[in-house]
Amino acid sequence: MCLLGLSAPAVASYDASAPMSTASNGDVDIAYRVVGDPQAEPILIIMGLSASHRVWNPQLITGLAEGGYRVVLLDNRDVGESSKIEKKGQLWLAWQLLKYRIGLRVKSPYALSDMAVDAVAVLDALGIERAHVIGASMGGMIGQIVAYDFPQRTQSLVSIMSTTWAPHLPQPGKAQQEGISDMNESSEEQAANLQKLGFYPSALPNQVTAILSAGDRTAQVAQISAPTLVLHGADDQLLSVEHGAHTAQTIKDAQFKVYENMGHNLPDPIIPQMVNDMLAHLRANPI
Repeated sequence: MCLLGLSAPAVASYDASAPMSTASNGDVDIAYRVVGDPQAEPILIIMGLSASHRVWNPQLITGLAEGGYRVVLLDNRDVGESSKIEKKGQLWLAWQLLKYRIGLRVKSPYALSDMAVDAVAVLDALGIERAHVIGASMGGMIGQIVAYDFPQRTQSLVSIMSTTWAPHLPQPGKAQQEGISDMNESSEEQAANLQKLGFYPSALPNQVTAILSAGDRTAQVAQISAPTLVLHGADDQLLSVEHGAHTAQTIKDAQFKVYENMGHNLPDPIIPQMVNDMLAHLRANPI
């Protein structure tokens, strides 16, 4: 579901299997790693639904680091090496989805805003006062929350294939909804194979309901003052391009770019141009 410039001496150290560090938000531990020059301007980069930081395209991370930036990658709670929260079952998620469809309140063990605080805790652990924030899909929602709840920590924002969840926007496509349901119903063997790719089906009940319970965040997103770049795929069937357009329209002076031949993913052929677009945005808004 989810995802050229100057050189930096530490880029070669990017290894998704290397040991990670941890930051604490209360009793929740968030695993993170840093790629690039430790003296360079920092980027906090946040992945989407049920996905660990290992899902990021290595070319994208390397491109940002070689562009002269210090890239901080994290595992959201419930995925990767971060803390696992109270586990909800497959039937519980199905029930919450049914409640959402008929207009009833959805319950979640935690909120997207809690995940934004997790991300800021990583900045705190590294002693980073301000960072550029990049997020994809649910990670874009979390990045938006960091930008409006912690404006003093946000130098700029890049929101990729994400949304405000405004009620007038198109609902996810049927095939994409079924894909989430199928992933939620994964067998133990299927879940183990997905984890090898960086996806954690066990995170779906908590994270899907966190998204749904957050609801429409348009009013909050409109408060974002950080320079913002919104990127979206023309062929996105999960969060259609209207979601990206609305995000860009909601944030004052936001730039908006649509990539052809990109769905709700980060395809290899798009990565070089996306990296160049992000680097141009970051360099135009230095710390």
